[in-house]
Amino acid sequence: MRVDLFDFDLPQDLIAQRPVVPRDAARLLDVAPDGLHDRGVRDLPGLLRRGDLLVFNDTRVIPARLLGTRPAGGKVEALLIRDLGQGHWLSFARPTKRLKMGDSLAFAGGLGATVAAKNEDGSVVLAFDRTGHAFLTALEQGGTVPLPPYIRGGTADAQDRADYQTLFAKYDGSVAAPTAGLHFTPALMAALAEAGIATSGVTLHVGAGTFQPVRVDDTDAHVMHAEWGEVPEKTARAIEAARAAGGRIVSIGTTSLRLLESVGRLHDGAMKAWTGETDIFITPGFRFRAVDLLLTNFHLPRSTLFMLVAAFAGLERMQQVYAHAVRERYRFYSYGDCCLLRR
Repeated sequence: MRVDLFDFDLPQDLIAQRPVVPRDAARLLDVAPDGLHDRGVRDLPGLLRRGDLLVFNDTRVIPARLLGTRPAGGKVEALLIRDLGQGHWLSFARPTKRLKMGDSLAFAGGLGATVAAKNEDGSVVLAFDRTGHAFLTALEQGGTVPLPPYIRGGTADAQDRADYQTLFAKYDGSVAAPTAGLHFTPALMAALAEAGIATSGVTLHVGAGTFQPVRVDDTDAHVMHAEWGEVPEKTARAIEAARAAGGRIVSIGTTSLRLLESVGRLHDGAMKAWTGETDIFITPGFRFRAVDLLLTNFHLPRSTLFMLVAAFAGLERMQQVYAHAVRERYRFYSYGDCCLLRR
């Protein structure tokens, strides 16, 4: 499909620079069969049904932006994208052109790395001098939160350490937050439980490529970065049980949806325990097999995520939704408001 079909105008002042406090005070646009309804995140328990199952992404964002020096003494900045194993990370680095194969880089926190590969897409592979817990400890000491550039130019502060992490964050590995999960608080979780709505978790370590605009003219030419994910046996059983009882599967965010649909596509809609990498790219025409409802933030123009929601709820419908959101001054992107979509 033509990528320009997924373009829209967004006033810059609607891009949220901080989350609302408390988190569940954010607005929620309910995209219902009978129209669009302006609500709040705290209304969510009343918008769902007893027996529905919410599926969250329990990945934890690591401080994946590193500052350091090159062999000649110049500065270098690296954004970790994906763990390739054995201390190797696919990364974006700048100044890329000045980096040479074999260069030794020194980063804050005492981390050292060698440039192991330079790729045609401008990314590099960095081989770090430590792995596992030692690597993560050094990263926590020397790295910063990898905010996207539309939030204060990507410059994070101490407050972002908490703000850019969901209530469910458990397993280290993401370089971008699963932002729909940022709206949940203990009070909201208690209200959902009281309403008979169950919850379960999956893990998808979100890579920076997921949130980047598509820079080609046709969706067929776009290449998705692969991301590692896991659907635990417990979650697979919970999904199958909820369906058998007539409940609906509610994905909290596009990352959970992408993982569930990756597994559903493998098993013709059945949910099974699964671990692996997915590079699924969902555009209009995709056959959804796993998810019935989607809670998601408002996404960038021409992005794979806007294409995903257009596939889920219909392109024309989502164009109307976003026009309404702009008109009613909803807050956009990672720290912004959200909408509830039905398939």
